[in-house]
Amino acid sequence: MPPIDLTGKAAVVTGSGRGLGLAYAHALAAHGASVVVNDIDAAVAEQAVRSITEAGGTAVAEVVPVGTAEAADRLVGRAVREFGRLDVLVTNAGILRDKVLWKMTDDDFDAVVTTHLRGTFTCARAAAVRLREQGEGGTLILVGSPAGQRGNFGQTNYAAAKAGIAAMARTWSMELARAHITVNAIVPVAATAMTETIPAFAPYVEAMRGGAPLPDFLRKGEGFGTPEDCAVLVPFLASEAARGITGQAIGIGGDKVALWSHPQEIRAAYADGGWSPEALADAWHTSVGAAPQTVGIPAPTIPEA
Repeated sequence: MPPIDLTGKAAVVTGSGRGLGLAYAHALAAHGASVVVNDIDAAVAEQAVRSITEAGGTAVAEVVPVGTAEAADRLVGRAVREFGRLDVLVTNAGILRDKVLWKMTDDDFDAVVTTHLRGTFTCARAAAVRLREQGEGGTLILVGSPAGQRGNFGQTNYAAAKAGIAAMARTWSMELARAHITVNAIVPVAATAMTETIPAFAPYVEAMRGGAPLPDFLRKGEGFGTPEDCAVLVPFLASEAARGITGQAIGIGGDKVALWSHPQEIRAAYADGGWSPEALADAWHTSVGAAPQTVGIPAPTIPEA
């Protein structure tokens, strides 16, 4: 396989001042793409741009919180003004407001959904308009989460938004197929500010920052690694090597890459003339409900010392 080469392509990466977003921006730039870095903190965004340009890449900063149509237009417009085109959009921007259901406020819910879900929608819409005008295809990479695939305690807002993002990827892959625009959701698992507080991971993340490698049970068994481990998926999906890949949810982390299944019926039962509540109660545990689906992100299995 020849090297991945994105020379001449322009990308927008939302929420790319630090963490996973910065790793995505670096990976795209390292493979030749020009990148619009986005963050709500001007100093953080400019530092991200410096880190990319000092590594030999090309990048500019656009400081704006995603969520509105105006913000999306600014991001796409900046790519077009600076680089003459747009080829790749990575919708990474996100925030957390974790609380259990009965303590979550309207503001907690709205803030997360606005940034993650509406931000993905508005940015993807603006990008789709531009890509269709250019008529040369393109790539939308939507950032999901295991929480959106399986749910997670205390993350009503975040899990709902990330589940919606995966659904939008499937929908848009159909709508944009004729324009040769691929749309995929990625499901990264990495040591970031959002995951390093998980008690099971914390000591290993701390050791990693001191120069120690993550153990195999995390890198392979849990698919948990660094942001840079996850970032390799982005230039691949943005390249010609991935032109036939669309509508997928792809997990990556540590040494592991995986394809997530789409929701689908796994078991069915039938009653002539339809069901009654009593018939359902009688049949449930021996038919469709015999093996109910699990929920939540499984706790990591830590080897005994």
